[in-house]
Amino acid sequence: MILNRNQKIWLVVSKIPFGKVATYGQIAELAGLPRQARAVGSILSQLPRSSDLPWHRVINRKGKLSISPESGKYMEQKARLEQESIIFDGDKIALKTYQWNGEK
Repeated sequence: MILNRNQKIWLVVSKIPFGKVATYGQIAELAGLPRQARAVGSILSQLPRSSDLPWHRVINRKGKLSISPESGKYMEQKARLEQESIIFDGDKIALKTYQWNGEK
């Protein structure tokens, strides 16, 4: 079966383990879509509210959430990550500690 771009991204995001994060660029690379980090963000932003895909585990390459801090989605993403014992240092997550290595 051949997967389309969205399906490739969803498949990779679905594999990010509890308590770990991945960057948009990392998801693009693992999905076989190098240099398409923005596409990853766009596709994830269009997920239905009822989706159980762990979109909240995807952050930017600086270890920050890419959603505006004033938005409800920002607070939701941060709360979900904190529920997974991911610790923020100010507005950043230590990628050396929490970044997923791409393996199951």
